[in-house]
Amino acid sequence: MSHDVIIERNTAMYIHEYDDWTNFVWDSNQVNLLLDKVSREQGRLYGRLSVLGFDDQLQAMAENLTRDVVFSSEIEGVRLNIDEVRSSIARRLGIEGYFSASSRYIDAVVEVMFDAIKNYDKLLTKERLCGWQSVFFPMGLSNGISIEIGQYRTHEEHIVSGYLGRERVHYIAPSPDRLEFEMNRFLDWFNSNQSLSPIIRSAIAHFWFVSIHPFEDGNGRLARILGDIFLARADNSSFRFYNITAEINRDKKHYYEVLERVQRGSGDITEWLVWYLTTLYAAILEAEVSVKRILNKSIFWMNYSAQSLNQRQISTLNLFLDGYEGKITSKMWASLNKCSKDTAIRDIQDLVNKNILLVDILGAKRPSYSINYNSKEVDITKLFTEVHVERGEEESFLTAKYRETIVLRERILQLDAERYLKGDLPLNHLLSKYCSYLIH
Repeated sequence: MSHDVIIERNTAMYIHEYDDWTNFVWDSNQVNLLLDKVSREQGRLYGRLSVLGFDDQLQAMAENLTRDVVFSSEIEGVRLNIDEVRSSIARRLGIEGYFSASSRYIDAVVEVMFDAIKNYDKLLTKERLCGWQSVFFPMGLSNGISIEIGQYRTHEEHIVSGYLGRERVHYIAPSPDRLEFEMNRFLDWFNSNQSLSPIIRSAIAHFWFVSIHPFEDGNGRLARILGDIFLARADNSSFRFYNITAEINRDKKHYYEVLERVQRGSGDITEWLVWYLTTLYAAILEAEVSVKRILNKSIFWMNYSAQSLNQRQISTLNLFLDGYEGKITSKMWASLNKCSKDTAIRDIQDLVNKNILLVDILGAKRPSYSINYNSKEVDITKLFTEVHVERGEEESFLTAKYRETIVLRERILQLDAERYLKGDLPLNHLLSKYCSYLIH
C-alpha cells in the first residue's frame, strides 16, 4: 500500500478489476492536514472526558453505542427500538436505571458490537465475520427475502437502485470465485502490524470491505464495525465515545456518491479518505456535545444531591437535562407526567422554592422555567463576552468568549435559539444550560 503516486488507467470499470487494486494511493498533503485536525479534536474530547467520573464516562459510552447500533441498522433500512437498544447496552455496561426489556434480536446485535470493540486487539477471522453477519439475519431473511447467512455469497452481487426495468447499476462486486482470495488478503492486512495511522486504516478497512462485498447482506454494518475496531486501536481502548455512523445516516446520499465514484476509480482513494476524515471530525464534535451535556447534568446533580425530590421531579428534570427539546411549563409538566395541572404547579413551585428552577420572565401570563445548573448565586453573564446566537434552518449555535480568552461555539437546541432571539429566554439561563461545564 502506498501513497503520493499518480496512476492513469482506464481499462476497467470498477476498482477491483485491476490486479493490484488494493495498492491504494492518496494525496498525503490533503489527508495529513485532515488527520491532524481529527487528532487535535480527539485530544479535546478526551480532555473533556477526563473531567467525568467513571459512571458518567459509562453513560457517555452508552449513548454513543446506542446511536451507533441504531443508526447503523437504520442506514440499511432496519429500524430498532432506541429504548430497547439503550437498555441492552446499559445492562452490559452495568449501568443502573434502565428497565426497558429488549428483544433477543437486539441483544444479539448489541453483543456483536461488544465483541468487536471489547476484543479490538483480537484476530479478525472468517469465522468471526460470518458469525456476526448471521446475527443480523436470524431467520435467514432480509426484507422478507431468503438470503445466504454465515457464509460468503455464492452469486454475483450488483448494487442497484431504481424501479424494475429502469434500474441503475452503481457497483458490481467481485465474483464469488474470487471471494476467498480477496478476503484472505483483506484479513491478512487487517491483522498485520503497520506504521500507518489506525485512523487511516479505519477508513481503508471500511472501503476495502464494502468493495469486496463478501456477504449477500449486512456488508455496510460490518464495514462500520471494522472501522470502529481500528478507532479503538487508535485510542488503545475499548471505551468508545464517537463513531461515524450517525453522520453517515445524516447524509447517506453523499456517502453513497463518494463510495461509488471511488469504486469506479483506479486506486486513488483520496476522495474517500477526505470524506471519511471530515465525517469523523464531525462525529467527534457531536460526541463533544454529548459529553458536555453529561458533564452539565453531572454538575447539576452534584449541586442538588441533598435536595429531597419526588419521582416526577427527578424524571422530568433528567428528561430536560438529557436534551429534551421543550419549554418547561405547567402544561408541559402535566402532559409529560400524566398528572393534573395543579400537581404540576405544585411540583414546579417546589423546585422554584429550592432554586432548582428559575422563572424565565417575571410576571409572564404563562410562565416558563429554566433549570438552574449553578446552586451558587453567581451572575454567569459577567464571565462571558461577545455573546451571539446564530439560528440556522437545521442547527443553531451560541458563540461567545469565556473569561476573555476561551472562544466558544456551542450547538444549542433550535427552540432555545428561537426563544432567546425573541426575548423569551434570559441570557443567564441560556449560558447556564450550555456552559456550566466551564465554571466547575
